[in-house]
Amino acid sequence: MAPSKKTATGPDPIDIQVGMQIRARRNSIGSSQSALAEAIGVSFQQVQKYERGANRVSASMMSRIAAHLGCRPADLLPSGDGGDAVPLDSEFLSQAGGPELAKAFMSLSPRLRRAIVDLALSMAAAQAPEGHS
Repeated sequence: MAPSKKTATGPDPIDIQVGMQIRARRNSIGSSQSALAEAIGVSFQQVQKYERGANRVSASMMSRIAAHLGCRPADLLPSGDGGDAVPLDSEFLSQAGGPELAKAFMSLSPRLRRAIVDLALSMAAAQAPEGHS
């Protein structure tokens, strides 16, 4: 595995985003770093490095991580659409009710998840100030 490309000030931003997604999904299902480490065959310190973006996650490791987290490997990658990404672990999961909502959301069927997303978007648009959406 090639070392992670580092910027002048630290890890590659993409590696940091992947790590944030891993941490957010791990927290949303109530898994510890130790449990994830055991499931994928590494030390919990290695999981910490993945979550910080200090170490790049290989494709095979991302597949094992995704299997433990109950998602697709692609779900752990940045969208690349240039949209406003919400850093789930720092904003959403730190809000009151965030972890509970995330855990409940993950237990829903895809159809119900879509309904929840549509409802949240509708509610957010309804409360936006006039002229802002």
